[in-house]
Amino acid sequence: MLKEQTLSYTEHVVQRGPYHIYAREYPGEEPAIVLMHGFPDTLHLYDRLLPWLSPPRRVVTFDFLGWGASDKPAGYPYTAANQVGDVDAVIEQLHLRQVVLVAHDASGPPAIDWALAHADRVAALVLLNTYYCIMPTLRPPEAILLFSTPLVRNVARAVSKAFHNLLFRKMYWWQVGRFMREAEDREEFLPLLYQQFAATPSAQPAFFRLNEDLLFTVRDRTKRIPQMNAFRPPVRIIFGASDPYLNVGVARRFHELFPTSELFLLPGAYHYVQIDEPEQVAHLLLSTPLAHEA
Repeated sequence: MLKEQTLSYTEHVVQRGPYHIYAREYPGEEPAIVLMHGFPDTLHLYDRLLPWLSPPRRVVTFDFLGWGASDKPAGYPYTAANQVGDVDAVIEQLHLRQVVLVAHDASGPPAIDWALAHADRVAALVLLNTYYCIMPTLRPPEAILLFSTPLVRNVARAVSKAFHNLLFRKMYWWQVGRFMREAEDREEFLPLLYQQFAATPSAQPAFFRLNEDLLFTVRDRTKRIPQMNAFRPPVRIIFGASDPYLNVGVARRFHELFPTSELFLLPGAYHYVQIDEPEQVAHLLLSTPLAHEA
């Protein structure tokens, strides 16, 4: 179900060293909900969800460095570890005291890293079809596997850029199209999310570098399982049950690793669960128990 509503928001430019992160803030009640995108998308991933959240809640969305409307510095180390600094800069400069962190896809590692390091400021952690550490059923999407596998990725990058990025564009349309259930959503969101790759500067360097960092990140974060086991703020896991990649098995493993977590699987929803089922996701998000209520 679509909710047609014109939302008012304030644009922010968040300083990250010499670079700028683009953010939007929607007014409402505390604690603020911070929505984070993965790859290969932008803050527009939450366009369907936002009308169901604000009002009543204060909501912040932003583009990580290298993506969307944020700066895309050449030669920048686009890694999960560096994205933690993006999250921190947004939270600090927008003066967010307690936050509900919402992670999807590649924002899982920076969101969970920040939450583990600042548990006293986490009102809740919400995980939407995301990843963090090694898990038995975790399966990267075909394009991500191609660009994250050593040696293969070097050839893939060169080939994908041929014919003025024609192959990259076709692969993007095919892969990201598989993340959504409805044809009308693909028609709307594929061009919108691809814009950043056709722009100058392009989001391609961030996409390639974050893929290069993927295997290391997943192996490295496996060392933090004891911290996940000890995490006490509320955790709500909301996964599209029809996602073949960040799948039901991944959701259940997160549920095992976070003792305070609740698990919700949405039948028929794909990887972009917030596009396929925005009303259900919003209801579950707004009803998430908050740490300060305990």
